[in-house]
Amino acid sequence: MSTHQYQSKDPKHNMLLKLYSTSILVLDILLLFLKIVYSLLEGLFRTIVPLAEKSVEGEIVLVTGAGHGIGKELALQLAQLGATVVCWDINADNNEHTCRELARMGFRARAFACDVSNREQVMEVAKRVRTEVGEVTVVVNNAGIMPCHPFLQHRPEEIRRIFDINVMAHFWVLEAFLPAMVERNSGHVVALSSMAGVMGIPNLVPYCASKYAVRGLMEACAEELREHPRQPDVRFTTVCPFIVDTGLCKKPRTRFPNLLAFVPPKKAAREIIHAMRTNQQEVSIPKGLINLNHFLRLFPAKANQLIKDFMDSGVESID
Repeated sequence: MSTHQYQSKDPKHNMLLKLYSTSILVLDILLLFLKIVYSLLEGLFRTIVPLAEKSVEGEIVLVTGAGHGIGKELALQLAQLGATVVCWDINADNNEHTCRELARMGFRARAFACDVSNREQVMEVAKRVRTEVGEVTVVVNNAGIMPCHPFLQHRPEEIRRIFDINVMAHFWVLEAFLPAMVERNSGHVVALSSMAGVMGIPNLVPYCASKYAVRGLMEACAEELREHPRQPDVRFTTVCPFIVDTGLCKKPRTRFPNLLAFVPPKKAAREIIHAMRTNQQEVSIPKGLINLNHFLRLFPAKANQLIKDFMDSGVESID
């Protein structure tokens, strides 16, 4: 209750209440300052001495878009770490191929054809997973599409499809699996955003918007659970890769390939898994690129544009 509720007609009493309230505020600010300093020192320490990677052995990990590219590499590497991998992809043949490859290597994996943009299908396949495999403990929302055109050349149905797969699918998968994680007080959600979700890139306007949305969704979910009365131990990791060489981006360009190289899928998957196993909330690939972007945002917009022009990295339009 506020000290204003205890004000009396005695000026001395009111002055003491005000002095008390001010003292409490000063102590709160001092405590906040000390906590911030501690967090900075802890962050510096963890830069030098990283957290040990948590085990995923025995976890049931769902990977969407597991039929090719990053998703396939994630499935392979997670299975090698002892996880049971649940592979989802709209392309049933590619998805089955991933699981057959894992089975030949002696790993545990199950394939389920699923259009993650379809809420009803997500809910139906999620029930099958619970019945046939078990409760999913780690979700990796990886599925996405990346049409490359100038904004005014995008068809309305194409823009809707981008958001259905790149954004709405995250909502449906979280709706299917997050409640059990909260109830169980354990779980991890990984989402693939992009450096295109950190900075605007020509020929990728709807894609950029969708990846910005993924970052907002993940940050808000993490904050909501942090402020939840139970504070469930469910972690959220958002990954923002630079251009990954999966074939999804048909005409990428970079002026300095040694500095901003296209990321091989195997390396991208390895970095994603490391970020998840060390409970990082947001990370870029290459590491530090997102922090560099945040730093450059302190400069005037014109300076940022000059730096972008100098780096000359992006994607060309596909006719």
